[in-house]
Amino acid sequence: MKTNVIYYEDCIENIPKRIPKESIDLVIADPPFGIKFTGKGAQYNRKDELVVAGYQEVTAGDYEAFSKAWIQAIFPVLKTTGSAYIFSGWNNLKAILQAIDDVGFITINHIIWKYQFGVFTKRKYVTSHYHILFVVKNSKKYYFNKIEHYPEDVWEIKREYLPGEKKNSTKLPDKLVEKILLYSSKEGDLVLDPFLGNGTTAAACLKLNRRYIGFEINQHAKEVIDTRLAKVKENCL
Repeated sequence: MKTNVIYYEDCIENIPKRIPKESIDLVIADPPFGIKFTGKGAQYNRKDELVVAGYQEVTAGDYEAFSKAWIQAIFPVLKTTGSAYIFSGWNNLKAILQAIDDVGFITINHIIWKYQFGVFTKRKYVTSHYHILFVVKNSKKYYFNKIEHYPEDVWEIKREYLPGEKKNSTKLPDKLVEKILLYSSKEGDLVLDPFLGNGTTAAACLKLNRRYIGFEINQHAKEVIDTRLAKVKENCL
């Protein structure tokens, strides 16, 4: 099995082909908001012109099927001592939670990522948080590095905006991913990101001496990811 590698293909179909069972120490997954689900696999789209032109809304039923499919794909490859951090907005949270339960994961924490507010709204509260589900296969055996005396389940971390840089609109802050790596993995551990996006997980793994396997269905992201990882490698020399 290759490590420190990115596959530009559908994670649902190819995780079982590429990764042996019980070989992953940590999963970090930020699934896309919009998909076109086919039943066998998925053609999923991200909300930025860099990645794809257009954005496809789907019914709740389609998103439920998609969520269960990719969560089923990661479950067998995760070690008994491993854990997964699954990101979700409020609109898809129900589907994600149901899939987590159906597949057999155990929820340890429901973390709130609090960031600076987004778009102003006239008739509802401004959304300024994201959900992170911290889940495991075995509640007694998972690895957890308690780097703070009283680690809290509300994380205030600003979004990263890089003017003029091509990026995926779902880009996670480096600080957020690095925090997950420090809490739930050791140096040399193998980390899986089934929706790599801009490559934040891969970059963080290089910085913190973890190995990674990434999947990103969108070929347009390759140039951005390659450039980013090259900069990280240069800085690590």
